[in-house]
Amino acid sequence: MKYLGVDIGSSASKAVIVDNEGVVVARWLKHTGVGVATDVIETVLAETGTEASEIACTVATGYGRKLVPGADEEIAELSCHAKGARALVPKTRTIIDIGGQDAKAISLDGYGRIQSFAMNDKCAAGTGRFLEVMAHVLGVGTDALPDLAAASGTDIRISNTCTVFAESEVISQLAGGGSKADIAKGIHASVAERIAGLAKRVDIVPVVCMTGGSANNSALAACIGKELGAEIVVPEWPQMAGALGAALYARAIL
Repeated sequence: MKYLGVDIGSSASKAVIVDNEGVVVARWLKHTGVGVATDVIETVLAETGTEASEIACTVATGYGRKLVPGADEEIAELSCHAKGARALVPKTRTIIDIGGQDAKAISLDGYGRIQSFAMNDKCAAGTGRFLEVMAHVLGVGTDALPDLAAASGTDIRISNTCTVFAESEVISQLAGGGSKADIAKGIHASVAERIAGLAKRVDIVPVVCMTGGSANNSALAACIGKELGAEIVVPEWPQMAGALGAALYARAIL
């Protein structure tokens, strides 16, 4: 039999199928939109030629978990992220997850159980959305931000953490002749400082694992590591941690 985990996030929805041994046999990511839960499930099933009847159990997580049709269980995203991160990086003790609209820091004990956590879910500052807005102002895609920042000789500090005010600040910096590379570096430093402040509200114990879409930004991961004074480990599929954890919970239920 196979087990399905579905993570409906604010900017992307993910699905993972594991087999009886807990090995990932399929994964799929799609930008969140109307009907995305059904779409992401149908796609991940089709990718492996799996019939819906072969799925023994489905667990839904994420802010849109109640939108997943036919889910057997709904499990909080903190629990699923913890389980998924430990599966991706077995010695994980601290998780930094930066999603589209929120950021989380989770501290685990040696057995992978949640000890404490802190969340920023009231404001887009320090999230993937913040980086998207800043990239748009600079006239580049978010995937271009790390290389742009790497070309900087010095960073131009972005003092505002509010997305709206920071956007105006970046526009002013550009109008004043600031280089895009220096501003990009400053943007990364600003986000890293905010995320580090969030992470310091929990016990930071190595290994520190970074998940979420922003984990693919190597410059940001490096900045956060510098702020925390700790090495940041980014797994192969950082955006899949929640869905993987949900799939592993589904396997454990039966």
